[in-house]
Amino acid sequence: MSRPMKNLKHIFIVFLLVAFSIEVSGQNAKGKTGTFALTNATIETVTNGTINNGTIVIKDGIIAEIGANVTIPDGAEQIDCSGQTIYPGMIEGGGRLGLVEVNSDPRTRDYNEIGDVIPQMKALTAVNPNSVLIPVTRVSGVTTSLAVPAGGLFPGTASLVNLHGYTPDQMYAGFEGIVMNFPTTGRSSRWDRRSDDEIKKEAEKTLKKLNEVWQRANEYHRIDSTLKASGNAAKLEYYPEMEALLPVVRGEQKLLIEVNAASDIEAAIEWVSDKDIDVVFTGVSEGWRKADEIAKANIPVIVGPVLSVPNREYDRYDRAYTNPGVMQKAGVKVAIKSGDAENVRNLPYNAGFAATYGMGKEEALKAITIIPAEIFGVDDKLGSLEKGKSATLFVTDGDPFETKTQVKYVFIEGWMIPLESRHTKLYDEFLNRQPGLKK
Repeated sequence: MSRPMKNLKHIFIVFLLVAFSIEVSGQNAKGKTGTFALTNATIETVTNGTINNGTIVIKDGIIAEIGANVTIPDGAEQIDCSGQTIYPGMIEGGGRLGLVEVNSDPRTRDYNEIGDVIPQMKALTAVNPNSVLIPVTRVSGVTTSLAVPAGGLFPGTASLVNLHGYTPDQMYAGFEGIVMNFPTTGRSSRWDRRSDDEIKKEAEKTLKKLNEVWQRANEYHRIDSTLKASGNAAKLEYYPEMEALLPVVRGEQKLLIEVNAASDIEAAIEWVSDKDIDVVFTGVSEGWRKADEIAKANIPVIVGPVLSVPNREYDRYDRAYTNPGVMQKAGVKVAIKSGDAENVRNLPYNAGFAATYGMGKEEALKAITIIPAEIFGVDDKLGSLEKGKSATLFVTDGDPFETKTQVKYVFIEGWMIPLESRHTKLYDEFLNRQPGLKK
């Protein structure tokens, strides 16, 4: 073998060793499972008040015991939570966590597929369990998130995921819902230069298309039902879009309607009024203008982001902050979302602003725990601390709505999650630099 070839071989071996060492050192710490007893804690159950000096026993992924007088099983790992508070894991009501890594790089964006009517496209299949944004989020106490596709009229199916697992199926938290973007009569942004007439024509065109799609879905439902009722073995021609909409038409699956402007909210209420379907409004940035109408229609909402600016220049600066509270006080069932990808960790601060601006702390906490769990139909597992529910919770040294508060422990389905993320790694790296600065 010639000397240049030997040198290349040595360089290649060194490269592999360096790459291997980087990969090993770059791995995240692993979660651990077992039987745990969180003792001497203040427990905010959300649904059954506050337990002082209480204990939660975690076993087989569920809350085995909870209360002030609990027998700790032999062999349980005891964690003293004196001076600390336990909360149910927070639930993000709709964002792009797991569907995008770097927003400016289209190669890492998996939330927007080609097509205007593609309800059959499932967000769950695109969720990246290895996203570095997931550890960043869960160390803040956000343990569950709704991954929502974006795009056209029916951009796909949203999926609820727990923020722990190696595969999307392992992360799946038990809810999927079809997403619909209601035709908008407002400007998409302050940079939208369309004339009022152009906006109106575009909205009318989109509404016409929506009604045509819905009519086809109803026809597909009637034909499918007739065939099954008659015992006819014939099958309908493959039509994945209509097949995906069937459960919505039949009221078996929720339709998540993104709608924001007051006039559009009014139009959306009217659109669903003659349909026997299970609907949730999302976004709802001007819900405060139509709070009574939403309450009368008995439509739950997932509102956010709260940390936002008013839609209109002449609105008060705090309209986005007061929006959840106004609707909640009008009788609307309100959940809160950040609507983000990189910063879903800010969900508790969205709720904190809502609490401060009229919603109150108790209702704001419910809006990111039990209320979204109820809306998604998973309140038998998530959203509150009760015996038999999933051990998905976090422990803090203070109010989770305050930025100074530190999360001490996180559990997802009984797994103790390491409080490690790219942020903590960078902090540790530069806290004790080796070598340090030259004097």
